[in-house]
Amino acid sequence: MTKSRFDRNEVIDKAIELFWKNGFTASSMQQVVKTTGLKPGSIYLAFGNKEGLFREALESYAKKSIAYIRNLLDTAPSIGDGICALFEAFIKDSTRNNYNSCFLIKTRLELAAERGELHDYASAKLDEVEALFKSYLEREYDNNISQQRAASIMLHIFGIRVYGYQQDSADRMRKELREGLPWLPWPA
Repeated sequence: MTKSRFDRNEVIDKAIELFWKNGFTASSMQQVVKTTGLKPGSIYLAFGNKEGLFREALESYAKKSIAYIRNLLDTAPSIGDGICALFEAFIKDSTRNNYNSCFLIKTRLELAAERGELHDYASAKLDEVEALFKSYLEREYDNNISQQRAASIMLHIFGIRVYGYQQDSADRMRKELREGLPWLPWPA
């Protein structure tokens, strides 16, 4: 018997789109099969089950998100400037017509009542993002201030990501970010 060959990353990217749009619970196995183009047996062989594919989708999304943040912070004139640029990107993203929030945050909210393994996994990935901010902030601040500011950044990111699509909300979000994070070097 020959094994089916497929591009694992392509399948995971397709799964991210489906799960990001519908969530874990509302994505049926039939939808997973249709979206990925794989037969159920191939999905089970490659990923174990729908939950295994979902976990890999979360992992892939988290890695890409962390790489994006790291690149933005590494190429900015300062950590503060990089964080401001990141918030501006989030604001622009959140005001698009087809805005879909953050896959990790949506997962955490969707599965909060269950507090199961997938919820914990998404939460752990968000903790990694917070730790990344803390590690960059420690280049300029002490450990305690870095931890507080990293947590504050995450709260503001959650706010933007959940606040969602409203065309007229960009200026309001910029104003509130300046109010909530006055220590950042916001552009004039």
